Amino acid sequence: MAGVRKANRKDLLVMRLAVGTAVAGVFTRTASAAAPVVLARSICATTSRRWSSTPGTPTPATGKEGLARALQVCEALASHLGCEADQILPFSTGVIMEPLPAERIVAALPRALLHQDDWSPPPSRS
Repeated sequence: MAGVRKANRKDLLVMRLAVGTAVAGVFTRTASAAAPVVLARSICATTSRRWSSTPGTPTPATGKEGLARALQVCEALASHLGCEADQILPFSTGVIMEPLPAERIVAALPRALLHQDDWSPPPSRS
C-alpha cells in the first residue's frame, strides 16, 4: 500500500516474469499519453521481466516531470531487484495532469517486495 490516492488501499503491485516470457502491448495513440505509457512503449521491445503497477495513479499529460517521476519509480525498483531500469515495465492509470506521487511509490516498494506470499504458486502440471 503506497497511499497513492487513498489510505489503507492495496495500490501497488510488482510482478516478476519468468525468463523467456514474451511481452506485447497495445498502447493508446493519444498525444498526451501518460508517462508510464511512453516508457512502456520504448521498453516493451526489450526483454522486460518485471512490472510495476500502480492502479489509480494519476499520470497522463504531465510532460517531462511525469517522465522523470515514472523513471524514478523504475530506477528505484530496479535497484531493489538488481536489474536495469529498462527492464521495468511501468503501468498506471489516473487523472489527467496530476503528477505521479513517485516518492510514496518508491517508499512502498520494499513492503511490496516483501509480500511475495500474497501470491499462490500455479498448479503443478503433472
